[in-house]
Amino acid sequence: MIYHLTAFFMGYVLDLFLGDPFGGFHPVVWIGKLISKLTDKLLNTKDTPVIKRKKGLLLVVIVIVVSSAITALILFVAYTINSIFGIIIEAVITYQCLATKSLYNESMKVYFAERDNGIDLGRKAVAMIVGRDTAVLDETGVIKATVETIAENTSDGVIAPLIYLAIGGPTLGICYKAINTMDSMIGYKNDIYLDFGRYAAKLDDIVNFIPARISAILMLISCLFLGKGFSAKNAYRIFKRDRFNHASPNSAQTESVCAGALSLQLAGPASYFGKMVDKPFIGDDIRPIELDDIIRANKMMIFTSALCELICLVLIILIM
Repeated sequence: MIYHLTAFFMGYVLDLFLGDPFGGFHPVVWIGKLISKLTDKLLNTKDTPVIKRKKGLLLVVIVIVVSSAITALILFVAYTINSIFGIIIEAVITYQCLATKSLYNESMKVYFAERDNGIDLGRKAVAMIVGRDTAVLDETGVIKATVETIAENTSDGVIAPLIYLAIGGPTLGICYKAINTMDSMIGYKNDIYLDFGRYAAKLDDIVNFIPARISAILMLISCLFLGKGFSAKNAYRIFKRDRFNHASPNSAQTESVCAGALSLQLAGPASYFGKMVDKPFIGDDIRPIELDDIIRANKMMIFTSALCELICLVLIILIM
């Protein structure tokens, strides 16, 4: 357990300071390639909805088993060689499961692009981190999309993986990342993936159900420490009222806290693949959104991640 504790802490620190290592050696890249190959093999648009769902379930099972088994094997071999080597490998995989610094870096690219170069580069930068159509966004739309992404991914990219890593180490952490990656690749509700990606999308909702709510609570607590510009009282009010204002049972949990904390109105109608989707608003339009709200949302995200890490470390020590 002391090895796991050490690696868990080291992995978090590595992510916080180094950020996501881009390139072919990242496990999510390999998981993505596996999903793509299986999709090419299994997805047939001429299949009936029932057959599509069965093949989609097969893809989910294969991806989870393969990614988890390979991770467990790598850890077993590493610890068999040497305990120090095992800790290092576990720390590296832990680091690769987290996205605190990466989320900060990518969102701040939007901030600097918008501040220094204007709306055109701002749209290009935000297109790298959101799924909506960005060509139609004005300055307010670009900033709002970025803040929403930070809020939502505080759970998906930071808190949820931390929780699963704390419970089951990198094997469970990679299992979570595999589910999350499947949802992002085939979990769309369109003509192609509606049936084939149904199990991937539902499973992602399930594994994020508790972490999303824990993330929201931790974000609420963070407002008490972040000082001016963050309202814990309003965050709680909006959270209670708007936490289900989303098609996903999880996404609005953290978005509602962020909207309330910053006294903003997020979400609302947005364009996806050329079609306008009528989404409910989250939060009240107390003040206009501004560029510095990207910085504020990132402060909340980083503080929340540190709080979660601390709580997880304490719980692991108590269990030891």
